[in-house]
Order: sequence, then C-alpha cells, then structure tokens
Amino acid sequence: MELYAIEVFGDLIILRADGGLNSQTSTQLSDQVATLVAGGVRSIVVDCSKLEIISSLGLSSLLMLHTRMKRVGGEVKLCGLKGTIVQVLQITKLDRVFELYDDVEAARLAFRPTTQ
Repeated sequence: MELYAIEVFGDLIILRADGGLNSQTSTQLSDQVATLVAGGVRSIVVDCSKLEIISSLGLSSLLMLHTRMKRVGGEVKLCGLKGTIVQVLQITKLDRVFELYDDVEAARLAFRPTTQ
C-alpha cells in the first residue's frame, strides 16, 4: 500500500490509501499519522477510492488513527469506500465510528465550520 498526501489545507490533510491495508502496511499508516500529528495536523481525510483490500490489522490501524486523532482534539473522515470494504466496515460497526463520505470533496467540506 502506498499512503501519500495529495492536498493540504492548513491543519487538514488528505491522504490517499492505494492498494491494501494489512499487516505489512498498517505500521506505515501509524508512523505517517504520528508524524502528521506531531506536525500539528488535526483533520485527516483518508481517500479510500483506490483501497482494494483491508485486513483485521488494517481495521485496527484505522481505529488507532481515530483514537490518536481524538486524543489531540482532531478528527478523521473516510471517503471513497466501495465494495467489500464498505461491507467490512458495516459488519464491524466501524461505519458508526467514522464519518463516511462518497468523495474527497464532501469529506473536506464536512470539516468547514458551521455558521450560525
């Protein structure tokens, strides 16, 4: 799996997950997020439109990402999920933990402050 930043908007970063999230790649995600959080990033969108497989360790790393971001007052949103990956998130009830969006733009806009 490749995980790389595609856009940065202040403290919001959009990461694209490409390939699979499994035992070999979950450490990469954890390490990269630790670096981002240390650098002040508080809002992350993970674009999963190119994600093809996810293992139990991959799910665990997403959950750890969520927990780490919450600890620092941040948030993570997932977008572009499809096929069996959506089903896996539903079965594991992680669709209730993460906010899921159809595409990057919808997820990015969800971080905009609401005007009252």
